[in-house]
Amino acid sequence: MGCGKTYWGKLLSQKLQISFFDLDAVIEEQEGKSITEIFAEKGEEHFRLLEKDVLYMLTENYESFVMACGGGAPCFFNNIDYMKKKGSTVWINCSLDCLYSRLVKEKEKRPLIKNIPDDELKAFIIKKYADRKIFYQQAAIILSDEEISLDTLIEKTFHT
Repeated sequence: MGCGKTYWGKLLSQKLQISFFDLDAVIEEQEGKSITEIFAEKGEEHFRLLEKDVLYMLTENYESFVMACGGGAPCFFNNIDYMKKKGSTVWINCSLDCLYSRLVKEKEKRPLIKNIPDDELKAFIIKKYADRKIFYQQAAIILSDEEISLDTLIEKTFHT
């Protein structure tokens, strides 16, 4: 969450001239509701099932594309294994300070952090990072926020 998946995904898809999907945006379009509304009305478990279903649907219906998945997507239902089997996986390993500075400005748009006071947000980010790192580390390509560039993404994607 907040590492730049959508930003870099869009740039990469444009450069490669293939479709781009933001997994959360596809879910919102399919459900006719925002992620925040889905969380509020049906809970995280329902959302994670939708996320898995849409992930599978996209990979079954499109041969080549770039996808920005939500930060939790690799962590549920063995999605990381499925993602690795179906394509190249990239983890943008953003520093915790960078994540905090981005997320504190975007809290209202993010259901997992919307109600967390600013002074508790950094602790939340640290815990989420620790919980999810085991999944993220399985990515085929790992780039820090300092080393990521479009050229590096292309080079690593096609030479890893």
